[in-house]
Amino acid sequence: MFNKPSIDSTRLRRVRVTPSGARSHADAAAGPQPIVSRLISAATEQGSSRSRVRSSEQPTEPSPRSKRSHPQERVHVTDSNSSSGSSAKPSVGIDVSKEFLDIARSDSKQAWRRPNNSDGIQTLLEELRAITPACIVIESTGGLERSLLDALLEADMPVALVNPGNVRNLAKGLGILAKTDAIDAHLLARFGQLASPRLLEKRLQIQTELAALVACRRQLVKSRTEQVNRRGTTVSKTAMRAIDAVIAVLDKQIAKLDRQINDNIDSNDHWKQLADTLKSTPGVGEVLAFTLIAQLPELGKVDHRQLAALVGVAPFNRDSGHFKGKRSIRGGRACIRAVLYMATVTALQHNPLIKAFGERLVKTGKPFKQMIVACMHKLLTLLNVMARENLQWQQLNLVKNA
Repeated sequence: MFNKPSIDSTRLRRVRVTPSGARSHADAAAGPQPIVSRLISAATEQGSSRSRVRSSEQPTEPSPRSKRSHPQERVHVTDSNSSSGSSAKPSVGIDVSKEFLDIARSDSKQAWRRPNNSDGIQTLLEELRAITPACIVIESTGGLERSLLDALLEADMPVALVNPGNVRNLAKGLGILAKTDAIDAHLLARFGQLASPRLLEKRLQIQTELAALVACRRQLVKSRTEQVNRRGTTVSKTAMRAIDAVIAVLDKQIAKLDRQINDNIDSNDHWKQLADTLKSTPGVGEVLAFTLIAQLPELGKVDHRQLAALVGVAPFNRDSGHFKGKRSIRGGRACIRAVLYMATVTALQHNPLIKAFGERLVKTGKPFKQMIVACMHKLLTLLNVMARENLQWQQLNLVKNA
């Protein structure tokens, strides 16, 4: 009555994933062999014609030849154009965890693993020298990647540190919903091909030290603010004395860090001159000056549009057809933006140029937040010009003609 479909039918068949197959895949990732096994070239491979109910003669574990990687690793992660440009240098993605480094190439379907220690990093460097990649992409993981980054920069490798959110957005756009270390490594390699992220520059030891001191000071200031706020809601005298003791220790450490930061800046002639140049601006104090020096090395080296995007004060369009949405800022380095905001609030009171600019925006009906962001953008642009041309505030043409 009903015609049976032929065995040669090209329709996809449902494949049952058994627990034993999952265990086999996990075992394949644990050993010294590559994490991602051989990928299947066709996503619409014909399903098996055997019965879905296993007989007693069928083995409970698949043979080593039948080990397969995750379906999204087979179908989506590999780049279809990678085989066409064999002469081009590949991109390498490295997924960093506390114990392991998972590595994948853009021109290969496999990934491999190395331990995240000095021996593993040294072995990885030798492998990367043989590959000569065009770009090595690593996600920011809160500090776990620091040893690897330092080793790669010391070896003059082209390495880029990217935002994990951008890589995850790429995965969503490609329809990759699964997440494993191998998938992440392949995504990072593909991100390096498609996005061409900005490569990191090799930093001197004194630069790394200054950035670490500034970051530590910012964290201590945040802790002090939390303790002060907590003291305002405490009624117990014993608790107040304990909080006061913590605040006193934090004040002492912050003052000590301030002295060390000033000593580091004074030891470098370029930094000292740049700090004096920035502090000549009304509203700009020591905190903003050494924050920009330590955490915005692009100051004076790029144009004002790129710099505003790096800090996160550049308005982005939101238009579609006849719809004209409001511009808004997003992304950027929040730690710099927070310090720049407080400096702009001070400049609106004591800097004649920024004050007049803000008042003009208010008269045109701009809301406060839009006005303050525009003033932050203008102040950052002026500081960029001063750093690039090595000009004091009074030497700017805008100030002379005001």
